[in-house]
Amino acid sequence: MSIKDRKKDHVRLCLDDQSAYRKSAGFEAYDFVHNALPEIDFNEVDTSAVLLGRRFDYPLFVSSMTGGYSEAGAVNAVIASFCEKNNLPFGVGSQRVMLEKPEETDSFSVVREHAPTAFIAANIGGVQLATGLSDAQIDLLVGSIRADAIIVHLNPLQELMQPEGDLNFKGILNAVKELVAAVEVPVIVKETGAGISASVGRKLYDAGVRVIDTAGAGGTSWSKVENHRTGNSESIFNEWGIPTAECIRQLAEEEFDGVELISSGGIRSSLDIAKSLCLGADFAATAQPVIQAIIDGGEEELQRVYEKWKYDLRVCLCLLGVSSIDDMNSSMLRPVFRP
Repeated sequence: MSIKDRKKDHVRLCLDDQSAYRKSAGFEAYDFVHNALPEIDFNEVDTSAVLLGRRFDYPLFVSSMTGGYSEAGAVNAVIASFCEKNNLPFGVGSQRVMLEKPEETDSFSVVREHAPTAFIAANIGGVQLATGLSDAQIDLLVGSIRADAIIVHLNPLQELMQPEGDLNFKGILNAVKELVAAVEVPVIVKETGAGISASVGRKLYDAGVRVIDTAGAGGTSWSKVENHRTGNSESIFNEWGIPTAECIRQLAEEEFDGVELISSGGIRSSLDIAKSLCLGADFAATAQPVIQAIIDGGEEELQRVYEKWKYDLRVCLCLLGVSSIDDMNSSMLRPVFRP
């Protein structure tokens, strides 16, 4: 199967409930500490947040998913227009196909036509990076969309489940270290749904990475996505992964100097975002709800969902007694004990 056909399958299967983890992202293990005396004006509650020195209107990064086939260009155009209008950052899907099939470049470069000032991240897999991309190839990834950052995605579980998967994971850490030293834009390292532990976070930190996206278990299971493609829907690896809330807790406890944490994997509401921020994340990210909204009703539906999430986060902040995301902390959560 060609890369672009595989990408079509990926988007289709990610919108299928059968591709979701049975286990949760872990946020239900925490409850908010209600503040009956908030002593703030709801109209002054501010949902803006900072990532990589830039202030955005809401702490949500639209995660990488699409690109690499002609129909994806239309989806990317909607996402780009939406993020431009609402001052939100987003990342394109893996640009590997663009390096192998230059004719697919337009499905990525279209984003700058619709988002001339938005924060956009390029994207390449760690396995592909370790094979030795040339300076010209790296320049193409970044230059084709005038990227503000480059995402390196780690996906050993997905590759191992994929019939066409790349199975050599040697050299990825060193390749990431070399990329950090070579490029002028920030490097974001993310998983694709199985999570990043504290020990892996330490290795990334030592390699110079200063933005880590957890992409933990609890949302789309890429093991399920790949196994559904081959009819092996009962794989014992379908529930493999560290829940997102646990990833954030582990990484935040490490207190890496200067590292920004993005919480993703099963982010399905503003309350998931709020709990992520209280646990120590600086930002959150999601993909599936965005694509689903676009499928359901285009940019209009996506805008409606976003406005609800934004309003709900303002309500949450007010009920916690703070008017700014900068004031959120772990004291606003309590563990939920179950027998």
